[in-house]
Amino acid sequence: MSTIIALDAIIHERYIIHVMPTINSETTTPATPRPSSGGATDATVESIVDGLHQMIGSLRCAGTGRMVKAGISMTHLHILWVLEHHGDLPMSRLADLLDVSLSNASGLIDRMEERGLIERVRVPDDRRVVLVKASAEGARIRDEIEALKQDRMRSILGRLNPDQRTRLLAAISDLRGAVVDEIGTDHLDAHVQA
Repeated sequence: MSTIIALDAIIHERYIIHVMPTINSETTTPATPRPSSGGATDATVESIVDGLHQMIGSLRCAGTGRMVKAGISMTHLHILWVLEHHGDLPMSRLADLLDVSLSNASGLIDRMEERGLIERVRVPDDRRVVLVKASAEGARIRDEIEALKQDRMRSILGRLNPDQRTRLLAAISDLRGAVVDEIGTDHLDAHVQA
């Protein structure tokens, strides 16, 4: 089991070193088969997982520089994504979703509030309840980073011919159906842009 550790730090671009494996279909060795969820070994599943992991990692590394220039850490961006997905949240619920202690979440939110990325608002009907929400500036930065990612993806998809794009669309539709079967629609539907 792996542990995820979130850091609340801005890393300047000159300190970022990207090491990405070169993918060459002639020299790439097949993935080591692991048992699939059904208990059987499926090398195809492992190759897909490995390929997606490498591709997503490459895209994530390519986008890190934009975040550094925007002065936002990956932790801050993650919190902005959580707020976009779930809406305004009380601190205790946000801490639960981030899987951190309430004091850790409060410290993160304090720093984000100092940077103008989030706001704390009191609920009019119950002034004791304080909600955390993305500020206009936090939402703008989050949306700008997302728009840049989408522009990059459009550029990448433009490198495929129409037949390849049609096959990819069908595969994504199949994959989305499998995701819904696995985790339900709640996690997907909140990310659909109007």
